[in-house]
Amino acid sequence: MNFAITATCVLALLHFGRPVSQPIVLALMLSLAVAPLIRAMAMAGLSRVHATLATLALVCTALVAGCTLLGAQLLTLSDDLPSYRSQIVSKLQDVQRLAEQPLARFPVDLFGDEPFTPPRGHTARPALEADGQRPVPVEIHEHTSATDTLTKLAAAVSGPLGEAGLVFVLLVFILLDSENLRERVLRLTGQRAVSRTIKGLEDAATGVSRFFFSQFLVNLVFGAVLSTLLWLLGMPHAALLGVLCALLRFVPYIGALIAASGIAVFAAASSPGWALAVYALVLFGTLEVLLANIVEPRVYGHSSGMSPLAVIVSALFWSALWGPVGLLLSTPLTLCIVVAGRYIRALEPVSILLAEAPNASEAQRFYHRLLSGEAAAIIQDARTFLRKFTLARYCDQVLLPGVELAIVDLRSDTAEVAQQQRLRATIALVTETLGQRAAPARSHRRRVSMLNESIGAHLRHTREERLGRWQGSLEVPERSIVLCASLPTVREEFLSELLVISLREAGIDARSFVLGGDDSEDEARPDAEHLVSTVFVIYPFESTPEAWCDAVAGLREALPEAPLVTIAPREQGDPKPVAQRVDLVLKSFEEALAFVTPVKAAAPAA
Repeated sequence: MNFAITATCVLALLHFGRPVSQPIVLALMLSLAVAPLIRAMAMAGLSRVHATLATLALVCTALVAGCTLLGAQLLTLSDDLPSYRSQIVSKLQDVQRLAEQPLARFPVDLFGDEPFTPPRGHTARPALEADGQRPVPVEIHEHTSATDTLTKLAAAVSGPLGEAGLVFVLLVFILLDSENLRERVLRLTGQRAVSRTIKGLEDAATGVSRFFFSQFLVNLVFGAVLSTLLWLLGMPHAALLGVLCALLRFVPYIGALIAASGIAVFAAASSPGWALAVYALVLFGTLEVLLANIVEPRVYGHSSGMSPLAVIVSALFWSALWGPVGLLLSTPLTLCIVVAGRYIRALEPVSILLAEAPNASEAQRFYHRLLSGEAAAIIQDARTFLRKFTLARYCDQVLLPGVELAIVDLRSDTAEVAQQQRLRATIALVTETLGQRAAPARSHRRRVSMLNESIGAHLRHTREERLGRWQGSLEVPERSIVLCASLPTVREEFLSELLVISLREAGIDARSFVLGGDDSEDEARPDAEHLVSTVFVIYPFESTPEAWCDAVAGLREALPEAPLVTIAPREQGDPKPVAQRVDLVLKSFEEALAFVTPVKAAAPAA
């Protein structure tokens, strides 16, 4: 309730206080836009004051030069406008004729060939025309003196010029007193939040500056390319049209529509036919589509830090609140609010809803897709990750943390049986597909959907069906097999199979073994102890420490020359009972991969 009242008061102040708030916000946004230029001059050796004054002088010079050139082009266009009058009138008559022809056929199609008679009581002409008299039109002319004309002109010009002058004065004082303003903001937030406040101010300034610079660069290139192509088409005043279109593109979405309409009207007025207008519209539309879908997402789509839907919503909100000025400043203003939401708890919902990417880690996104059963999306993201990193790192950073989140649902009473089955099937499908990078995911969908056992057992049985009972040939060099052992629990068996898949993906001959299972008691098991180089024993997550210690003691007796290594996650720490039973304790799959990689290199020499 308090938040709603506060938000209502803030919106009321912004709406009804526009004469005061708009110039201040414009000056602040402009100060952030020119901040990179000031920093560049300061790095060149100028002092802060001199760099600020030089930047203002440069910006003013560029604005005056641009306005002069634009004014000269507009004067030239005004001289040519009378010659376009006949073309405009002709095109309007053609459009009117095309619009009236279908309507003229409507009575005939509706009533047939019979003449249309108006309803009773309707007269085709006024009563005065029936008597042969016509009404005399009355015209009222208001006498205006030269003084009244000059007064109206001064009032029309002084408004925008006065606001621009006020914004410029505010901009000068903000730039010259920026350090003092920052200190005041830090004093308001308090000493405890100084670091967060400074980080938030830096993020907002960097984001807005990058957005303005990227948008200026993109629109400048767009205007230059459009001017060149329009000139090649033979359209007069191509340079002026390119500049106007580049300026209109600073207005989100609506600016491009206005620019396209202006080009179509001007092309229709400057040529006798419609061909030039059609060609110009197709050219503008092609450039706009390429820019919006290819160039902008790579240049400043990510630099804005906002989702495309957030840009549209912010444009609607700020235009309704502040009109055209709000539409122009909608993206940088909303970007500042999004950045503030990362550091201010009250604005955090706004940041989550409007930010370019939700504040969720890759593991959380993996977990959310698990709940939805989106195995294809998970596999696609995993393959993108594996182009740069190993499968072991993917398991450490994405898959295992995401599965840990899913385990909570699997063990909770709130999760339905169907949802638990879908979670198991999706995890198995993703893991199996990543283990067989060349195999398509669809080939195992039906078998995985019927999963009625633990995921680890399913993965091991699938590998045994493909490679044989011993998961590969036993005619291999000595000390070339890495054995991954675990007790027969759901979580530990899954981790063992996942470690096998990660090591095999790196080219290591890794195989799994269940302690206390059928394989350990099989009398037909071959004597292959000399082939094992390292034994990884999964940390006892679900099994009892006593059973785990007894199993490790049996491994030590059966494989006295192979080092015993266990993998404990970081949150489990390094418990002494476990460390005393093994030779080494590792904390990630990546460490395990690094530990056995030298063994892989030395295996051929053996």
